[in-house]
Amino acid sequence: MRGALSHIRVLDLSRVLAGPWAGQTLGDLGAEVIKVERPGTGDDTRLWGPPFLKDDQGQPTNDSAYYLCTNRNKQSITVDLTLPAGQALIRDLAKTCDVVIENFKVGSLRQYGLDYEALREINPRLVYCSITGFGQTGPYAPRAGYDFLIQGMGGLMSITGRPDGEPGEGPTKVGVALTDILTGLYACTAILAALEARNVNGQGQHIDLALLDVGVACLANQGMNYLYSGQTPHRMGNAHPNTVPYQDFPTADGYMILAIGNDGQFAKFCTVTGKPEWFDDERFRTNEARVQHRGTLIPLMRQATVMRTTGEWIALLEQVGVPCGPINTIADVFADPQVQARGMQFQMQHPVAGDIPLVASPIRMSGTPVQYRSAPPRLGQDTQAVLSRLLGLSQATIDELAQKGVLG
Repeated sequence: MRGALSHIRVLDLSRVLAGPWAGQTLGDLGAEVIKVERPGTGDDTRLWGPPFLKDDQGQPTNDSAYYLCTNRNKQSITVDLTLPAGQALIRDLAKTCDVVIENFKVGSLRQYGLDYEALREINPRLVYCSITGFGQTGPYAPRAGYDFLIQGMGGLMSITGRPDGEPGEGPTKVGVALTDILTGLYACTAILAALEARNVNGQGQHIDLALLDVGVACLANQGMNYLYSGQTPHRMGNAHPNTVPYQDFPTADGYMILAIGNDGQFAKFCTVTGKPEWFDDERFRTNEARVQHRGTLIPLMRQATVMRTTGEWIALLEQVGVPCGPINTIADVFADPQVQARGMQFQMQHPVAGDIPLVASPIRMSGTPVQYRSAPPRLGQDTQAVLSRLLGLSQATIDELAQKGVLG
């Protein structure tokens, strides 16, 4: 079965997470993705361990689990972009491709003749996606940008963490590089839109994506709360600024999440808890009132939730349609029957390690489903095959380029 994007070829010049996440997502959807890496070292994340992938003899390789999370369905070729012969190879490959993804610092690829303007001259239909920390314009454009930095600068950390005055107070980053991942997903959306536009006008275009822009865009309701009220949002721990009760609560054996989104759900919670008087109280009857009086309501609820275990609460509340759940560890997540039923963990055959576990794509399509064609590649494993197939290079030419250090 052909994938939705099986007619698309992507030249992925990116590394670390945002760009590779976009490339992997396009690859999952069927695109042919050619990952270009530095000879000898490759993508930085190959060495971001432990843990490292182990070969079939149980010995650690030079590929980290981090690298594995974002590089399946790709072919790896090693080309030295600093050498004229390497630049020529990339230009020749770009002629055969529909998309280029890169995350070099602004202007870095111009010196190699691999910037958008240069590649557009040889392939006007090329969709060229640049991912940087701060974008191609503006006073910060020359700066390097990393997810942790952007979580701080973009405001996310200012609304994440325990509020001032509580134990453990202070700004906190999200536990994964969320801005990188969101930027990768925005990149996919933009690339697909640009390809569709090309179907109409026959022309490619340049996509300028900045981590900071994505971070600001994804402030979502918190950003709009500020713009409309003038009130700067602050850290609230696990509480929600616009909905109450919508946070963690202690139980007899740990904690649970209550995500009550409307007044009817709150009324059901009060009934199950044996506290119908809470819903009769004008301070708590509506969500607006509960937001205003959260300081009174939440302590009362905490006194009640500690009387049963998390499992007991979930069993009771699910029966009446009150959204609730446990706070799972990562181990709990992959053991969860719903996660297992949805196939969110699967196995792939790796060139040196045999079967390895990977996290699945969340995309479900009935007609052109996601396909897992190849495990994350070893460094440069496809150099010869790609250059021979797409550029027609002979074995002798490939060997000569390797001897000159152009290829890894």
